[in-house]
Amino acid sequence: MPSVKQQPHLNDALLKKVHNENRTGRNSTSATNAKYDPDEDRGRWASKTEFLLSCLGYAIGLGNVWRFPYLCYRSGGGAFLIPYLLMLFLCGIPLFFMEIVMGQFSSLGFMGIFRLSPLFKGAGYAILIVNLICTIYYSIIIAYPLMFLRHIFSAKLPWESCENEWNTNHCIEVTDVSLKHNSNNYLSYEKCICNDLRFYLQMAKHNFTTRGEFRTPADEFFHLEILKISGGIHEIGTVQWSLFAALVLSWILVYISIIKGIKTVGKVVYFTATFPFVILFILFIRGVTLPGAMKGILFYIKPEWSRLADLKVWADAAIQIFFSLGPGWGGIVNMASFNNFRNNAKSDSILVPIINCSTSIFAGFVVFSVLGFLSHQTGIPVADVATSGPGLAFVTYPQAIAMLPFSHIWAGLFFCMLFFLGLDSLFVQIESIVSSVLDEIPKVRPYKYAVTFISCFFMFLVSIIFATNGGMYIVQLLDWYSASVSVILICIIEVLIVAWIYGVDNFVDDIYFMLGKKPERIWHYCWKYVTPLILVFIFFTSIVFNRPVRYNDQVYPDWAVALGWCSCAISIICIPLYMLWTVCHRKGTLRENFTDSLKTKFWLPAQDDYRMAYAEFKTARKLMDELSGRNFEKVEMLKKV
Repeated sequence: MPSVKQQPHLNDALLKKVHNENRTGRNSTSATNAKYDPDEDRGRWASKTEFLLSCLGYAIGLGNVWRFPYLCYRSGGGAFLIPYLLMLFLCGIPLFFMEIVMGQFSSLGFMGIFRLSPLFKGAGYAILIVNLICTIYYSIIIAYPLMFLRHIFSAKLPWESCENEWNTNHCIEVTDVSLKHNSNNYLSYEKCICNDLRFYLQMAKHNFTTRGEFRTPADEFFHLEILKISGGIHEIGTVQWSLFAALVLSWILVYISIIKGIKTVGKVVYFTATFPFVILFILFIRGVTLPGAMKGILFYIKPEWSRLADLKVWADAAIQIFFSLGPGWGGIVNMASFNNFRNNAKSDSILVPIINCSTSIFAGFVVFSVLGFLSHQTGIPVADVATSGPGLAFVTYPQAIAMLPFSHIWAGLFFCMLFFLGLDSLFVQIESIVSSVLDEIPKVRPYKYAVTFISCFFMFLVSIIFATNGGMYIVQLLDWYSASVSVILICIIEVLIVAWIYGVDNFVDDIYFMLGKKPERIWHYCWKYVTPLILVFIFFTSIVFNRPVRYNDQVYPDWAVALGWCSCAISIICIPLYMLWTVCHRKGTLRENFTDSLKTKFWLPAQDDYRMAYAEFKTARKLMDELSGRNFEKVEMLKKV
């Protein structure tokens, strides 16, 4: 008679029987009771829709609008979608699925999941530090749109002209400039040379010809009025009180959104996660109807197949997928920890990343249709007006909006979209910080409101430095260095634990216990081989291709760059320090402590009923492993027992 090992369907049949018996309530109080977490204070999502919207709000952020479109055109246009989508399916979705399973199975935040291998719990502290740093500076970024919204009620948008008190002699209006091109002489955004008489007169009046001296009204409005920016990071300056007020308002809205944890988050995301899509669609309709829109769109999607031979293009695709979906930050784990234990995690893990990436591609059409219009109106080539990051969101795009009829309406919609894109990403990160602290220190759970308030107030106090004259330089420095390497390393550790320490087969068994169906073999290969290799590739390329940080044509001094790398190191150092402490502080030899710390501890469902069922399930699995290679009759005896 063939062995059990030779007939894997017998293994599955027995485990399926145990799973079904436990799911229907045998040896448990009732099937209904098993749906709820006995710790009511931690809570559950009221519906699956709340979870999905929270994931979408978390994953879809400002980077989808101000980074991906520029990256796509710069990296080969339509050809860039090939490495982008490959990285999505080989790295992004497997990581997303893995983190959702970890959170949903354990009902724990990003600190608790390292029960899988306690030796690496320092990675949990690294996540905490990365989130603290990034949420603090991210709060000022969502305050910038509020500053723009404050001015849309004026009779004329202040970034339309150079007639304001903050404008300098370097400001040149581009709204009414109609330029002609020829092969020898044209206006370039890099050199600002044109053959238009009015523009020549302006250039002569102000006596400059280089881009370093050329400023649009939107550029001066953002840097000289909103930021009142200093000459460099060495000049911190004083607090700008109007920006400080916007910062206070943004933190108040964040606190209101998470004041009752997921009870309020789950309701707020119905608006914050859907409204940006509505605005994006409206802006798309308006954009594609503008003169010159098709020129910008074709520039965006025109494939350059030769760029696929460039390693940096593949690196950019992998990095964009990685940071766009947000694995390694703890947000995915935390949101999944509030799921129903039987939630279909696999379908969620495919749906959310696909919607996220589709939004990035769609946002490219919105952005480049308007940039094509700006190019058409000014004569500046699309390649020269296309920018990335804050320059696109707060300078180039507003300048294009100012040239539209009913510009106040379009400006209001655009900056509302930016604000809500940033807001839901921010409060999900803060909620993950609070939840993980409460999971680690359960005795403070009754004081959750106080913990949330203290956390927000502390981060607000630190964020005040970004409301100073030199605040934007610090934002760029931290955004450039603090998380880029740390988060990739954290994900490498997570995959290493799941696939090689805890074991991918054990992880698949956990999925089988939750969902009643084993995931396809492709997930095994991704978690064990493909995804780790891609993560290592991202890790090294992000270091190799890292360029010195710059902002507003300012080169950062060496001490500032060193400070940036320190903001990265402060999170990474938690990992080896915790390992050292774990191995050294216990009784026993270093080798014994090391081996013991690698072993999984207390990796169980949170609910008592599911714990009992899981114990039976694991016992059946253990017996199946022991019976591998034995006679079929003994398997039948086990089934009868």
